Amino acid sequence: MKTAGRTLDVFEAFEDIGKPLTLSDLARRLEMPVSSCHGLIGTLKARGYLYAVNRRTLYPTRRILEMARRIVANDPMLERMAGFLERLRDDTGETVILGKRQDDAVIYLDVVEGSRTIRYSAKPGELKPLHSSAIGKVILGGMPPADLAAWLARRPLDAVTENTLVTAESLAGDLAAGRERGYHVTRGENVADVMAVATAIHLNGEPLGVAVAGPLERMKSDIAAHAERLLAMKSAVEAGEEHP
Repeated sequence: MKTAGRTLDVFEAFEDIGKPLTLSDLARRLEMPVSSCHGLIGTLKARGYLYAVNRRTLYPTRRILEMARRIVANDPMLERMAGFLERLRDDTGETVILGKRQDDAVIYLDVVEGSRTIRYSAKPGELKPLHSSAIGKVILGGMPPADLAAWLARRPLDAVTENTLVTAESLAGDLAAGRERGYHVTRGENVADVMAVATAIHLNGEPLGVAVAGPLERMKSDIAAHAERLLAMKSAVEAGEEHP
């Protein structure tokens, strides 16, 4: 487990820094002895994932990029949803997110960033709390009442922003309203100046969430239109229609 985490830390270090790094740079960033880091780096070089730019610095090869492309190309959920997500982004101008539950969080599976200069930005693989994110509310709102009550009883509702709903009563009421509408809304509860609307889509028996997210002030006036487009997309996907 620790080795897997360290390997991912190496690639995240290059992502964050955006330039070649020395062995010492990596050891310092990973907070591990140079000798231990040397072994990890040696394995990655031997497998073709890193190369020596010069005598001192290292950088990832394109191998991980090509591998990722082949993996993503065969993702059954992304393959089915990609065209719908892009169309929804084009129709709303806002960022569109596909996610699902992973343990007690939401994991973003795909993010199609909005076309506006000022927009909500996120990355696939990000994890978000269930109680403060729009897709998280979709997941909680879809639980059987007994399961939701048990979840609320055992989970602390931490304040992510000053707008986060932090009591079981307030969150349960909000979820009930979302179920009645057919979509859920967050108003600065996960990111202070961001508003999002989301609904559930069932694909191959799996519950997913799709959200439209953008700056709060702009979203306020467009929320009804965005929700209508979102629900139309849900109907099309669940009816088995081909993407636009």
